[in-house]
Amino acid sequence: MGDGIFGYPFRRFFLGHPPIFREWSGSTALLDWLESPTSHIFKINVPGFSKDEIKVQVEEGNVLHIKGEGGKEENQAKEKDTVWHVAERGTTGKSDFSRAIELPENVKIDQIKAHVENGVLTVVVPKDASPKSPKVRNINITSKL
Repeated sequence: MGDGIFGYPFRRFFLGHPPIFREWSGSTALLDWLESPTSHIFKINVPGFSKDEIKVQVEEGNVLHIKGEGGKEENQAKEKDTVWHVAERGTTGKSDFSRAIELPENVKIDQIKAHVENGVLTVVVPKDASPKSPKVRNINITSKL
């Protein structure tokens, strides 16, 4: 993905919001991202995909990766006397997709839940309300090493 001047990792500094989309596959798996006081909610269109054809993973610490791999339909009639007039559905199958989203730092990675219903995958990422320790750590200075 061509990131340009505002691309990863500098997008955080210029645009002021840490979560970013790391890749866009151009697929039909369109995504909505909602934020409630207690969680981040992702809704992804996955029509025709079963739960076994979808993978939801956390990679590189805090990158939510959602993949779908659709199986191709087998030609139902392979008989000699069958004439196909149009074969669009069976030849193209479902379109594979892959989406990666960098999650904010204040989430509970180990409590992510996902479910698929009526062609919509819903991923709920709970927020971590406990304060994080600051990243700055003081180092004692002594006169001798």
